[in-house]
Parts: sequence; C-alpha cells; structure tokens
Amino acid sequence: MKKNERRLTEKELKRKEEFEILRADMEKNGYKETELTIGVLKANVGAIFVMLPFVAATSIIYFNVNPVGAGEISIRFSMFLLPILLVLTVLHELIHGLVWSCFARNHFHSIEFGVIWEALTPYCTCSEPMRKWQYILGTVMPTLVLGAGIWAIGLATRQLLLFVIGELMIFSGGGDFLIILKILLYPSGSKETVYYDHPYECGVVVFEKQQFNRDILAGLK
Repeated sequence: MKKNERRLTEKELKRKEEFEILRADMEKNGYKETELTIGVLKANVGAIFVMLPFVAATSIIYFNVNPVGAGEISIRFSMFLLPILLVLTVLHELIHGLVWSCFARNHFHSIEFGVIWEALTPYCTCSEPMRKWQYILGTVMPTLVLGAGIWAIGLATRQLLLFVIGELMIFSGGGDFLIILKILLYPSGSKETVYYDHPYECGVVVFEKQQFNRDILAGLK
C-alpha cells in the first residue's frame, strides 16, 4: 500500500476486484481507460471554493427579494439544524442512487452506499456503465433538489432557516461539481464512450473505443 493510500473496506476491495475484471475485458475489446478522479480530502476542500460563486449569487438574490431582517431562526429550530442536515446528507446519496438506478439494467441492485470514515464522507456508487449525460444527471441532481430546491422554497416563503439549509446543501454538492467539471473538460474524441462510477474513489472511469485501426484502414487505398 502506498503511503497516502487509504485502506479499503471489504466491500470496496470486492468492487475493486470486480472492476479489474471489467477493466481487462474492456481493454481486450479495444477500449482505452481514463480515470477522472479526485482525492476525498481535496474534494472536500475544493468543494468550498467551487461552490462559492453559486452561494454568493443565491445569497444576493435572497436578500434582494427578502431584506435583511426578514425571517428569523428561532433557538428551537436551530437545535434541529444538525439532525436535519444529517438526514439530508443521507437523502443526497439516495438521490444519486435513485437517478443512476433508472439507467442501470439491474436498477437499484447495481447501487451501493457506504462511508469513507477517514474523511467522514458518505458515498453512493453504481456498478453499471452509463452515458455521459446519464452520469452527469445523477451526479448533479441532489444539489438541484436539496440545494436549489430548498433555497427556492425559502426564498418564496421568506424562511431564513430554509435559506440557510439550502445554502449548506449547495456547498455539500461541491465534490460532485468538481467531478462534473472534470468530465466536461475531458476531450473525449470517441463516439463509443461509456462512463463507470469509480468503485472506491471519488470520480468516474471513462472507457473509449480506440479508433486508430479504423483510421489506418480508411487511409489505405
């Protein structure tokens, strides 16, 4: 094990073994592999910076519509903030799984949940391939529903507590947005491309059908 490599759980080791078999099969069938991953700690820190523009924009909108002092958070409600955030964190991962399961052949049987305890980071992973838009949709949906959705309700009802919860859930989607950014910036040149959620790291593995043999044959006369 490398010095900075974390120890994998039994479930993660099992997924790693299954993925090695898949990787060999994809390579045998002419696919090139590219990992678009990010370290857990780096994702948690980077999430703060990548989501700041979104949080700043939604804060400006909220306080323009609802002047400072509109709405309040009572002590009683603030006591429930942490339990609410814990429940929403679970829902965040569940939404990942629900969306991805819609595209998987085995549906929810292909979804697994867990926690990376070293970083106190829960996760959801799918063991089946997806198209680019399918993977991105499942990645962004929790932030749209629990972040933007709760924020919008707080905006409409002038509930400061819902505004705060919505902003915190937007922040919680930072790691997901970093992965989406990696995907969007990756220059995939193949039409035959599939996206596998990484079995034990934060990110995705891209498999692209190599085109060089076809291009060489096309150039021969």
